[in-house]
Amino acid sequence: MRLASFILDGRPAYGLAADAGLRPAPDAFRARHPTLAAVLAASATAELAAAVAAVPVVPLDRVRFLPVIPAPGKVICVGVNYLAHIREMGREPPAYPTLFTRYPDSLVGHGEPIRRPRESVRYDYEGELALVIGRPARRVAAADALDHVAGFTAFLDGSVRDWQNHTSQFIPGKNFPATGACGPWLVTRDELPDPARLRIETRINGAVMQSAPTSDLCFDVPRIVEYISTFTALAPGDIIATGTPSGVGFARTPPRWLVAGDVVEVTLSDVEGPGIGTLRNVVVDDAATPDALR
Repeated sequence: MRLASFILDGRPAYGLAADAGLRPAPDAFRARHPTLAAVLAASATAELAAAVAAVPVVPLDRVRFLPVIPAPGKVICVGVNYLAHIREMGREPPAYPTLFTRYPDSLVGHGEPIRRPRESVRYDYEGELALVIGRPARRVAAADALDHVAGFTAFLDGSVRDWQNHTSQFIPGKNFPATGACGPWLVTRDELPDPARLRIETRINGAVMQSAPTSDLCFDVPRIVEYISTFTALAPGDIIATGTPSGVGFARTPPRWLVAGDVVEVTLSDVEGPGIGTLRNVVVDDAATPDALR
């Protein structure tokens, strides 16, 4: 299944992706499960599929995508987690995952503009695979971790590099509003049982900037869930972004920063299935960028 959150006729909604659009959850179903996170918490995805089976398909041009989970309790990101990216940054593989948090308002949905803040021109792209928790997870062993994952989505960890590097803590550069994105949908694990068999590709204006197999992760999905669930309780709807491969803008000569008008696409494909698809966003300036920073 492919589960999505979106705005339809001015109201938040969710439902299943269909070949030509989306099948929104009926009002009666949403009265019991107000959000997609509530559906996951109730283990009601099969019930949702049955509820929308007879619902007419809504064309995509009638909706605006929200992040897959519009208001997650936690958004936890793993940094420097692809081996080639670790080498690109001149680091050694870490003993433990490097973690930081993003706030929900730092993310937008598929097709929505991402905003370069006026405080910086060092706005960078980082395409990632993200997972969404489907069952509560606390002190979960790696061998059991995937049983707690509802599915996977594409993630753009837009980074304001100078603010990220003010100190050793990444949080300021990761949380300017609307600098990242998540979507377009959540692909459930029955369609994508092995996240290590994907390939991630990030393109800017059609040019490939990042391309790597997810098998190159230093800490794979089960180990990430094991580690994070040891120190915090993960709940249905929580999002974990697993890190970005090499090819980011700041590491290029000259650096390739995002500017207004750039089209950023993050695609996760699967040689054994349909994969996740493409998250696409256009860069806009957040209000006016001072001339001195142009």
